Amino acid sequence: MPKIIINEKEIEFDKGMTVLQACELAAVEIPRFCYHEKLSIAGNCRMCLVEMEKSAKPIASCAMPAAEGMKIKTNTEFVKKARKGIMEFLLANHPLDCPVCDQGGECDLQDQSLFYGFDKSRFSENKRAVKDKYMGPLIKTQMTRCIHCTRCVRFAEEVAGVPEIGATGRGEDMEITTYLEQSMTSELSANVIDLCPVGALTSKPYAFEARPWELKKTESIDVMDAVGSNIRVDTYGWEVKRILPRLNNEINEEWISDKTRYACDGLLKQRLDKPYIKKNGKLVKSSWDESIELITSKINSINPNEIGAHIGDMASLETIFSFKNLLKKINCNNYDFREKKFYINPKNKINYLFNSSIQGIEDCDLVLLIGCNPRHEATMINARLRKSIIKNNVPIFSIGNPGDLTYDYNLLGEDISELKNIFEGKSRINEKLNNSKKPLFIVGESALELKNGKYILEETKSFLIKNNFINETWNAFNFLTQNASSVAAIDLKFYNIEDGNNFIFFDKLKNQDFKLLYLVGSDNLVIKKNNEFIIYQGSHGDRNAEIADVILPSPAYTEQDGLFINLEGRIQECRKASYPTNEAMEDWKIFNLINNSLYKTNLFDNFLSIRKLALQDIPMLSGIDSLPLKNKVNNNETSSVFTNEKMQIRPIDYYYSNAIARASKTMSDCRDIGINNKKNGTNN
Repeated sequence: MPKIIINEKEIEFDKGMTVLQACELAAVEIPRFCYHEKLSIAGNCRMCLVEMEKSAKPIASCAMPAAEGMKIKTNTEFVKKARKGIMEFLLANHPLDCPVCDQGGECDLQDQSLFYGFDKSRFSENKRAVKDKYMGPLIKTQMTRCIHCTRCVRFAEEVAGVPEIGATGRGEDMEITTYLEQSMTSELSANVIDLCPVGALTSKPYAFEARPWELKKTESIDVMDAVGSNIRVDTYGWEVKRILPRLNNEINEEWISDKTRYACDGLLKQRLDKPYIKKNGKLVKSSWDESIELITSKINSINPNEIGAHIGDMASLETIFSFKNLLKKINCNNYDFREKKFYINPKNKINYLFNSSIQGIEDCDLVLLIGCNPRHEATMINARLRKSIIKNNVPIFSIGNPGDLTYDYNLLGEDISELKNIFEGKSRINEKLNNSKKPLFIVGESALELKNGKYILEETKSFLIKNNFINETWNAFNFLTQNASSVAAIDLKFYNIEDGNNFIFFDKLKNQDFKLLYLVGSDNLVIKKNNEFIIYQGSHGDRNAEIADVILPSPAYTEQDGLFINLEGRIQECRKASYPTNEAMEDWKIFNLINNSLYKTNLFDNFLSIRKLALQDIPMLSGIDSLPLKNKVNNNETSSVFTNEKMQIRPIDYYYSNAIARASKTMSDCRDIGINNKKNGTNN
């Protein structure tokens, strides 16, 4: 490995590294504003100046490639003077409004000026003022503070894939703006707030809410989709003030979607805080004792075969496990986790996982999307796919038209026959597949909702096995599940299926065979109420709470501990950051109350015992935050029959996809802007 000398210390570095990156290896901190490790190099701010031997001028370490034998000094008076000069230029036009700036306390410019700033300015001219720009309901602008680092511009173009931010003018007249001052249409737009090193771009919903040192910070997991993005929940008292991304290069890197970030204001609205019972057609407040007594009397009076149950999209592992145990006690076998009818095969774990892993997307050499829209179904997966295109020029094909995915793709067709052609070697991509070593097949829930759902899953997997694309080092089969609870529900067998019927629960629901329905956080399940007695247990007064006969309030995901299994099969911990509202009770405690009322015993003694027992039921368990263990794959597990039909990708109301989002004013504002992804983005 090549070596470089930094402050008289010899350091080994990898080829292609810059001087700044080599300095980081040496544990030498270099100040910077424009440089970001996930973005291209701009070299705008010059704050990262260092001294290089035989160079008359200081060099910008972020843009200078490291070379064998270089001698770099970072702490000389020459370097300090150069950095102070740069800081003086940056502060020349910068307003002195730190006390009212939302970036205060977490501002890079504020921190660096402490070391390299002057107590007095030599700039005697009038300071420039820049008109604030409109960037939508999420981003507040104070463009006079902008130091032209262009981080936001590069992010929009390189990561978000929606190049709507650019610069006009030159020098002091340069201004950062969106084109025609329209709202940003990317689902990742608010990440520019984190990237901004000054207070030019701040959070509009969070404006003047709190200072960073006033907030309690809790590391947790996002449950808005099945990706499991790592987040930090900041609370003031019991109230969730904001959600920020945590660095995890294996999952979300350091980005999160706008829905993950801003749906949190929905935690304050439409909350269920007391038990309710329907009397004379109206829901009235009740007590826990009265509600539980009514539920137990109904359970005792109804045949267990006439009881149905459904778990929602944001249920934790412990909630699913404890709910299933309660259902077993009352001899109920009619339960499911799916919101719509889509085929599943739980016999082998690879059938319902994203087996290539999220990070593995960057290693693939071909992508085939089968009935999915990763932009709306899993935004961070879509960002990885775009990164793979930019990094490796990976070709992307799609069966079914997902619309604009923020990158170019080739539309093979909108019929299932196109998939059959691939299996038979008749497609135009078969030659590319023959030359591929690590292809990526992504099957969406929309594909498995079709009559051919069984054929699509089983034959896709069979094709990949035959062509050795599923082996010890690579698994090309990936299922893109949409809900945070789905993988855990399948692992814990929270479904009622048989070889001859994959949709027993839905058939009974349609035929109105249930006299009692117990819904736990099930806000997206479409129910036409007839004479069923409906129990709704959840955090928000949403769709199915409106038709319930009994409502039991439970905490939201930020208000109780729980484990979630993401689409890769990775077990992650969601930690309690706030407190349940009023009389709301944790899910497992509610199940305990019902069981105690029925059988005079508790289901579980404590929460940790639930977690321990639940983890014992997880196949291929490898530990917290780890990918599941690999298992052997058998070909032709299930036979299937082909009938041609159109590949319809079910549209998702992105900003209203769950109860919390629907209660959020910010998500409502985003939705009202009318962001319509047109049917484009293809190379055809």
